[in-house]
Amino acid sequence: MANCGRTTLEAIEVAHQVVAAASEKKATDIVLLDTRGVCSFADYFVMCSGESSKQIEAIRDEIGHTLKKEGILPHHYEGAVDSGWLLIDLRDVIVHIFAPIEREHYQLDQLWSQAAPIVRIQ
Repeated sequence: MANCGRTTLEAIEVAHQVVAAASEKKATDIVLLDTRGVCSFADYFVMCSGESSKQIEAIRDEIGHTLKKEGILPHHYEGAVDSGWLLIDLRDVIVHIFAPIEREHYQLDQLWSQAAPIVRIQ
């Protein structure tokens, strides 16, 4: 169960809400991976891209607002909007919001290629 804050949502439900929130703000290349078989620190990864610092910030804010309505508060944030890579740690769900250049550079999609894809929205 996702227990970042007080919630009864399962981690997969949290991950799907993150995908919906990112999609609402027109994130591109949204991927939800089931990492339970290949990762010891999270059950799911959500990765997406934003075309500008403003869009990356809007995606982050929409995810935060959506989850806050459910009583879910992030455990930890990393990165700055202008760095091109933000990370939201929801304990069982890790969210990566990238600028396209950083996503290409860090190749997390390839690093976690053994994880089972659940959602892929181009």
